[in-house]
Amino acid sequence: MRRRHAAAWAASAVITTFALTGTLAGPAAAAPDAASGSATAAQARSEVVATATDPVTHEENDRVPEGSLWTQHYFPSSDGSGVELHADVLRPAGLPADAKTPVILSVGPYFSHAGETAPAGWDRVGPSARFRDFIDGARLMERGYTFVMVDLRGFGGSTGCLDFLGPGEQADIKAAVEWTASQPWSTGKVGMYGKSYDANTGLAANTLKLKPLRAIVSQEPTWNRYNYLYSNGVPRSNVTSTPRSYYSIATMAPLDDDSDHYKANAGYEKNHPECESDNLTNTQNPDPKSPFWRARDFASRAAGSQTPLFVTSGFIEDNTKPEEMQKYLANHQGPQRGWIGQWEHVRGNETNARGQLKMGRAGWFDEVMRFYDQYLRGIEPSVTDPAFSLEDSLGHWRAQPTWPVTNDSYKARLAPGQYVDDGGKAQKAALSMTAPESQGWDIEYAPEAGSLTTDQTSALSADAPANSYWTWSTPAAEQVRITGSPEITLKTRGQGNVWARLWDVAPDGKATMFNENVALLESSGSTSFALKATDWTFEQGHQLGVQIGTITSKGWRSVPSGETITVSDARLALEVQDPRFDSPTQGDRSPYLDTYVRANTITLNNVGTPTFPLSISKNG
Repeated sequence: MRRRHAAAWAASAVITTFALTGTLAGPAAAAPDAASGSATAAQARSEVVATATDPVTHEENDRVPEGSLWTQHYFPSSDGSGVELHADVLRPAGLPADAKTPVILSVGPYFSHAGETAPAGWDRVGPSARFRDFIDGARLMERGYTFVMVDLRGFGGSTGCLDFLGPGEQADIKAAVEWTASQPWSTGKVGMYGKSYDANTGLAANTLKLKPLRAIVSQEPTWNRYNYLYSNGVPRSNVTSTPRSYYSIATMAPLDDDSDHYKANAGYEKNHPECESDNLTNTQNPDPKSPFWRARDFASRAAGSQTPLFVTSGFIEDNTKPEEMQKYLANHQGPQRGWIGQWEHVRGNETNARGQLKMGRAGWFDEVMRFYDQYLRGIEPSVTDPAFSLEDSLGHWRAQPTWPVTNDSYKARLAPGQYVDDGGKAQKAALSMTAPESQGWDIEYAPEAGSLTTDQTSALSADAPANSYWTWSTPAAEQVRITGSPEITLKTRGQGNVWARLWDVAPDGKATMFNENVALLESSGSTSFALKATDWTFEQGHQLGVQIGTITSKGWRSVPSGETITVSDARLALEVQDPRFDSPTQGDRSPYLDTYVRANTITLNNVGTPTFPLSISKNG
């Protein structure tokens, strides 16, 4: 197939050799000038750019995965807006053009031919390598799957204005699923695959209840888009830098040898300045109940959804935090699978420099393909995988039929107290316990936790002057696990901010902060908010410390009120699990867990009197 392209490439190589050496077999001849050679090379490269009807092989263009044929396509979004979407399609080589296969689809902002989040230095056009690890590692072409990458509006070769997974991008997702299912080479059964933003598109697709969509694999998503920029009315440190980062990705220049059609579409954002202004303005609303954020609240909108779902989430990750994961999973009514544990923003197959799996569990691609084979092909798996594979804070892996599994739940009464909402002026060295303040990052890449310095640990003592106060549990009589999403309810007087943190305090005073969240206190009264999802096991003799105070973390852009906040009543709702009944499954301690513990551990020398029990049962 396409011998003319191979011949053109070979001819180009001969001409290039001649230009460099000035000789060919036979009589000597003069080399062409540099401009002519450059034009010839560019023409040769354009010969290996796919169209909808003229596929390109790996042998013709090494950016195409081995064993696949690459084509490019354009189709309209589903909202009637005139937005045109671009898709790169990879089909198994050797199949007839209309041979039907199941399709795995990824929809997102990172599939530009030039690079994912910035130019990658490619010397020729080709399909994005974002999920080359998946294509090769899962042997997609060999297994007879088609893989499709679709650019969301405003990105890559698609027109339109990006809208942070709002109605416009949701229309793109719907169009991508339906277009993929309707192609003559598709069985009509579509799965989705992604990590981070293109994992979010999978969660969004589930809420759209699309008939052709039969399975979703979503690694490290956000569950409600609001939580990526705000926490209960308090802006995160990336509230302005993230929208700027996505506009930068959307305006990435195409490659020189991209088609004219692709280039024209790629220039849409720069040619429509309203795209940038809307993106920067609309995302700056701190009200989670606004129409803008309600449209992006996928945890709520998952109610009644049934698409089989396979998710991963790091309880302690610094980027797409597991906020409202429990709500989404509870609202979703279809089959669920999950790997959830103590890692950073990584893929299931990802390894570190020492070759260790970053999630700690082997067999990612095998398990994913059993999931797809079951729901896209109707093949019952030969191996029974756990519905949920979980790593707790001790690095121990267990299997569960769902998450969370609880033995009991209860509300702990916390001590009343006061603090000054001064932003930690008395703690000049206070460290962000989450993502440090940054000039900007997109949802795919964010800073990781570092280690505390001596000055920073001393600044975070149990009795930091005036800007926080503590409540302590009794020591655990046996191992007990806090799971699910703890929720705190406060009755307060005064306007300002509140930061609630949970600490695992050992008998020697070593304390590790393992959960947190913040909220805006707009008026006196009652305020309730959930903390992050967690799975933290307390050893016997350890205590739970609850710290309530002003926000000193650089992970948020709070505006201190300077007022004294009086907490007249405080309750902490906990879900607990008995580790004695764990069912072990394979997996090693994720390497990031040690990094996190080092970065979030201090020594306390003045632990106070216990006032509430920490136990497996509310009855103690």
